[in-house]
Amino acid sequence: MMNVSRPLRRRPQHARRSSQAAPAPLPARGPEYGAPADRGPSLRGPSYGAPGDHGLGYGAPGDRARSYGAPSDRAPGYGAPTLRGPVWLFDLDNTLHGASRAIFPAINRGMTQYIVDALGVSLDVANHLRASYTHRYGAALLGLTRHHRIDPHDFLKVVHTFDDLHAMLHAERGLARTLAALPGRKIVLTNGPTDYAHAVLAALGIERQFECVVAIEHMRTRERWRAKPDSAMLRKTLRDVGVAFADAILVEDTRGHLKRYRRLGIRTVWITGHLPTRMARNGRPHYVDHCVRSLKSLGRGLHSGALRSRSRA
Repeated sequence: MMNVSRPLRRRPQHARRSSQAAPAPLPARGPEYGAPADRGPSLRGPSYGAPGDHGLGYGAPGDRARSYGAPSDRAPGYGAPTLRGPVWLFDLDNTLHGASRAIFPAINRGMTQYIVDALGVSLDVANHLRASYTHRYGAALLGLTRHHRIDPHDFLKVVHTFDDLHAMLHAERGLARTLAALPGRKIVLTNGPTDYAHAVLAALGIERQFECVVAIEHMRTRERWRAKPDSAMLRKTLRDVGVAFADAILVEDTRGHLKRYRRLGIRTVWITGHLPTRMARNGRPHYVDHCVRSLKSLGRGLHSGALRSRSRA
C-alpha cells in the first residue's frame, strides 16, 4: 500500500498535454469524485492500523484488520441466496460519512486544479471536463485516462490526500455500534481510491466492521477502467467476493447507482441524511426498496420486511 503523506497542493508529475480534443460538452451533475489507479485488484481484507498509528499516511498497515479467504473458502454460490444473512454493500462518501460539507468541495477543487496543471487549460475548461467526465463515465479519471495522457497514480495521490482529514469528516454518532448491530457481512464499495477509503474508515473508527474495501482500483477489467454504476463491474465484483445478487443490499446516496443495480436483483437502500436538501426531495423512487435518513434505520428495514430477499419472499 502506498504511503501518502504529501499535502494536496502540488503540481502533477510528468504531465503532458493531450493531443486529442476534449469530447462534446455534457451537463454537470452533483459533486464529482473518484479515480482509478493502475494497481491490480486485491480483494483481500485491508490491513488497517489504529487511527492514531498512521494518521493520514494512508498506508502504514497494522494488525487489526480482518482478512478473508478466497470466495470458494467461505462464500456462497454466486447465483443462489444463503441463510447466512444479508451482505451489505456500503458506499463510502455521503453514506458512511457526510462528504458534501468539506470532502467533496476539496476533492472537486483538487481535481480541477490538477486538470489545469496537467492539460494546460483554463479553470472553466477544467471544471467542465471534470463534471462532464464524471457524468459520462461515473468517475472523472475514467474520462481523463481515455482522452488525455495523465498519471493515474499521481492523480489519486494529489486529489485524495488531506492534511486535516479528521477535521473534515462528519458522521453519525455511535456509527461503529450501529454497524456492529447489523447481521451479515459488510463490504465497502466505493468509486474512491483504496488509500483514501482506508484512511476515512480508520479516522471514523469503523475499520473493524468491514470485511474488505472494494475501491476503484479493484473495479478495472483487463480492457478498461470501470466504476459504479457499471453493471459488468458489479457482476465481477460480487463473483470475486462470493456474493449472490439475492443476498446483497446496496446502501447508497446516489440514486443513479441504485436504479441501475436494482435491475440486477439487488436490494437497494437510499440514504439521504448527508445529502443537500434539494437532492433528497421527491419521496422514494420505485427502484428503492428502503429509504432512510440515518444508518440506524437499516435494522428496522430488515425487521419490517422492506429488505427481505425477493427470492425468499
